[in-house]
Amino acid sequence: MLLTIAILVLRRILLAIPVMLAVAALLFVTLRLLPIDPAALSMPPTATKAQIESKRVEMGLNKPLPVQFFEWLGKTAGGDLGESMQKRRPVGDLIADALPQTVELAVLAMIIASALGLFGAQAMFRWRNSRVVSGAMELGSIALLSMPDFLWGLLFILIFGVFFNVLPFTGRLSPEFERPVITHFLLLDTLLVGRLDMTLDALKHMILPALALGLAFAPTITRVLFSSLLDVYQEDYIQQARFRGFNERRILRRHAFPNALVPTLNLMGVQFGFLFGGTLLIEVIYSYPGLGNLMVDAVQNADLPIIQTAGLTYGLTVVIITIIVDVASLIANPRLRR
Repeated sequence: MLLTIAILVLRRILLAIPVMLAVAALLFVTLRLLPIDPAALSMPPTATKAQIESKRVEMGLNKPLPVQFFEWLGKTAGGDLGESMQKRRPVGDLIADALPQTVELAVLAMIIASALGLFGAQAMFRWRNSRVVSGAMELGSIALLSMPDFLWGLLFILIFGVFFNVLPFTGRLSPEFERPVITHFLLLDTLLVGRLDMTLDALKHMILPALALGLAFAPTITRVLFSSLLDVYQEDYIQQARFRGFNERRILRRHAFPNALVPTLNLMGVQFGFLFGGTLLIEVIYSYPGLGNLMVDAVQNADLPIIQTAGLTYGLTVVIITIIVDVASLIANPRLRR
């Protein structure tokens, strides 16, 4: 099995190379077609035309576009991500600080979505023969699907942040705490320094944005798992389990659920990729200092080095998530190994 997994990972990595090249080319060309002069933006307002032109030559903007692209690609592959034109800091440092915050938020949101989705699917399946209950659950699922994550985010701010005032809805930590920086993953860093009070405070700041993201994705998981359970219950081995005298609870838990979970795991992996990209608006709404907020700020200030690197980071993260999902599916479903 290890050899099969290694071959799968290698194949996915090889397929990811042209994908990432296409993403990089699209980002680079699109940003260069915008009516923005990076040389002028990187100079003070009092700079003369001669100074701006000299800066253009220094940045290589006077070269043909393909030459600029391959030079930028070579520097990026070598770890030289440039410097932010607005913050005057290395882009690599900014991404290294923002990306872990977004990963933590996306993972927590996916845990919430998975828990709600799995619980909802089992509840719908148990009550599938009751028209009233199953109809109410179906309507509830459709209602949840129709609400985008940013609307949930605004609603939670009004309810829990303003009306009841029980949860914080801005930032990452309360002002009385000083953030430790070890791995750049705040939850992990607070545990490493032994500050459980700071960990709980960080989780409080994450609950509302993570719940807004999780509620937006949970109904899809519920509906797919419910449909998979209905299909699995038509299989012969379910009838054979009944003939052996197994009760329905055991049949669901030991036989139906593990087999119905395989296609749901594939969906959850795809959903996690979409959820990671969907953190952008939520981070802006909650002033959450993640990759999405960094990218929006860079777009507002036409900070091209950050936009390019953040776009590549989003693409690379989704590729990595896809590889992890493929490996998990291979482990969960022995038939895929053949």
